Amino acid sequence: MAKNKNTAQTPAEPAAAAIAAAAVHPSGLFTYAPAPESPAAAGDIATSYGHFIGGEFVDSSGSEALKTVNPATEQVIAEFAQGTEEDVDRAVTAARKAFTDWSALPGSERAKYLFRIARIMQERSRELAVLESIDNGKPIRESRDFDIPTAISYFFYYAGWADKLDYAGYGANPRPLGVAGQVIPWNFPLMMLAWKIAPALATGNTVVLKPAETTPLTALRFAEICRQAGLPKGVVNIVTGDGRTGAALTAHPDVNKVAFTGSTPVGRSIAKQIAGTRKKLSLELGGKAANIVFDDAPIDQAVEGIVNGIFFNQGHVCCAGSRLLVQESIQDELLDALKRRMGTLRIGDPLDKNTDLGAINSAAQLARITELTAIGEAEGAERWAPECELPGAGYWFRPTLFTGVSQAHRIARDEVFGPVLSVLTFRTPTEAVEKANNTPFGLSAGIWTEKGSRILWMANQLKAGVVWANTFNKFDPTSPFGGYKESGYGREGGRHGLEAYLDV
Repeated sequence: MAKNKNTAQTPAEPAAAAIAAAAVHPSGLFTYAPAPESPAAAGDIATSYGHFIGGEFVDSSGSEALKTVNPATEQVIAEFAQGTEEDVDRAVTAARKAFTDWSALPGSERAKYLFRIARIMQERSRELAVLESIDNGKPIRESRDFDIPTAISYFFYYAGWADKLDYAGYGANPRPLGVAGQVIPWNFPLMMLAWKIAPALATGNTVVLKPAETTPLTALRFAEICRQAGLPKGVVNIVTGDGRTGAALTAHPDVNKVAFTGSTPVGRSIAKQIAGTRKKLSLELGGKAANIVFDDAPIDQAVEGIVNGIFFNQGHVCCAGSRLLVQESIQDELLDALKRRMGTLRIGDPLDKNTDLGAINSAAQLARITELTAIGEAEGAERWAPECELPGAGYWFRPTLFTGVSQAHRIARDEVFGPVLSVLTFRTPTEAVEKANNTPFGLSAGIWTEKGSRILWMANQLKAGVVWANTFNKFDPTSPFGGYKESGYGREGGRHGLEAYLDV
């Protein structure tokens, strides 16, 4: 039985020599000394965790436990409980009990709790960033400078909405739905938690959340923050486990709202599962975004945007710019510059502040990336990756580029969810639109050009929920995010993100 033990362990030090060596690229263009963040900054990590239900950490009703592994070292960090149907029922019951008082609070009072949570997260931001990088494998620079600040900003933003719901455009006195069942992925664990919990609480709902089975630790640390903030018991509940736990949560008859971020096949199964019920559903699923570069684009700026679009978070981004569409006349110039830039990327220890690409999140994900890239080569695409030494332990994959790619190649159709870029060419804006839209997904897109009129025309033609112009992967809590087609439906963020948790 998984229990919360008082004995804590400091995360194992990475395989320092191998990882540090890989963090400095052999090209000699940059010679960075290792600048590791201390794993001890993550605070105490228990050897075993149960669930967070009704404001308390409790044992699971079952005996099965799972392990979370540091993907940079393959060392076990902690055990956590495999949630059962009984565990899910206890959590939903606690959330239902808390809903009566929480929904009756004035919005200004709910806002105080969200502000308090955000401030505590700020105070503990270093701790959260280090814990996220240890559990997820992403570089500490990304956890520190993007994930944690963005998560905090969503709590601040929705705290501001809590007492202004009458003015959100959904009529007078919009009502909360009840209990929200939320299932989040492993690529942005704490940020995805914030995207879902913050609007749910601001609108008066209570929550049962299931984190991904490979990255549960920051969600469990967030549970501690909820207690520190004095959040009423049962308003937020965390039940850990794998897909079985998630299926039990989304199927629970007393859940009023289901929010899921993850793969399209799982999202499709959830939609079928709750069809015919009165549950409200929002899905943020896969993507295969086109990053479109025209011949008048500033090359150096575009290259940085391409690198950020596909290699940020090791490509573990649903809106990643995994298809580069480049105008034929500048293909050679752009690819030469892109390869030079890829040659300077530093791969290695996620806790080194100089690292650009960390570890792949899991052995299973590494196997999928490896399989799809092998298929790309077998189908005739030309593969290129910079020379670099990878650590001996952990899950690693070089930033990879495929040229000679056609629309028929699987690497141009399937979501690889890794640091792999497929390059296609176009001659005219109309051809670029046709190729960009030739996908079952519709989550995001990027446009690189100096012509404002072209940006506006392209944005209106592209079937994507988010279109970036001369930038990529920029997020703000005031801006809605979501997709079309097989990328899901519903919006998170902004005023639009309130609707998913209101009876309007």
